[in-house]
Amino acid sequence: MTAIHNSIEIKSPLTNIASITPKPLPDDLESQQGWRARLELGFSANATKTVLKHRKQLGPLAVQRPLYPEGDVCHTYLLHPPGGVVGGDKLSISARSETDAKALITTPGATKFYRSSGKYAYQRQHLSVEAGAMLEWLPQENIYFPEARVRLDTEIDIEPGGRFIGWEMHCFGRPALKEGFTSGSVVGCTQLRIGNELIIAEQLNVQGGDQHQQSAGLRGNPMLGTMIVTESDEPLLNMVQTLLCDYQEYLLENKVVAGVTEVTDSSGEHRVMIVRAMGDGTEPMMALFTQVWLSVRRTWFGNKPNTPRIWAT
Repeated sequence: MTAIHNSIEIKSPLTNIASITPKPLPDDLESQQGWRARLELGFSANATKTVLKHRKQLGPLAVQRPLYPEGDVCHTYLLHPPGGVVGGDKLSISARSETDAKALITTPGATKFYRSSGKYAYQRQHLSVEAGAMLEWLPQENIYFPEARVRLDTEIDIEPGGRFIGWEMHCFGRPALKEGFTSGSVVGCTQLRIGNELIIAEQLNVQGGDQHQQSAGLRGNPMLGTMIVTESDEPLLNMVQTLLCDYQEYLLENKVVAGVTEVTDSSGEHRVMIVRAMGDGTEPMMALFTQVWLSVRRTWFGNKPNTPRIWAT
């Protein structure tokens, strides 16, 4: 007797969930054809201010002449002349703040990642802070067009006694044009070490069209932001918690959800504060992060810093 079995194909609803979607590894992206750009920056302190002592560039990455609206802090604007990043492009950015140097790096506008037919754009950032130095990484938002494919990796290495403030804001799609991130892929990893100890290791994995992730992960928001502050302590954490409470009405009016938490190294000596936010638009999130930055800086140095002029344009 021959048994006949009817074959039924069952499509699992899990096949499009981001957490099980394979991510391209950095080595896999090396062979892609596209623009190659590299920028190395080194900041050093002299008797009166911080100077851009080392600069090495290859391809369409550059910086403007440093500005000094605060006197001793070196404000540097990172430029990407083509105005956007496409599949196959690889950008490598490294910045180091040497002992006693104080440097702030920002961008004159959003970084745009355009649609791709299949290739991934790859941006890698390596930020280093020596003991007694400060480095602030405060770029404006990344905008991922529908069908963009991007890997974004950030490595932050801080010597004990170094100070770091940094943020990344991600906009999936173009909400101002009612254009959602219905397809595409944005992946990456952020790692922060103090000394040689890994304190933060976070994965980014957003897949366009993943309804489970959109509703449960992003809660329907097109924007996601993370801010990291080292050299935290109890008063600083309490101050930011109070700030978030004071801004609660503003955040609700502008549809921003935000919170703050803290992680430490294994000894508990080095504390890192993390502010996270989700929302509908760039301006409210930028305003929130700016207020946190202003408060932290005032606590660290006793005076209110000057915001980069480019943020007002």
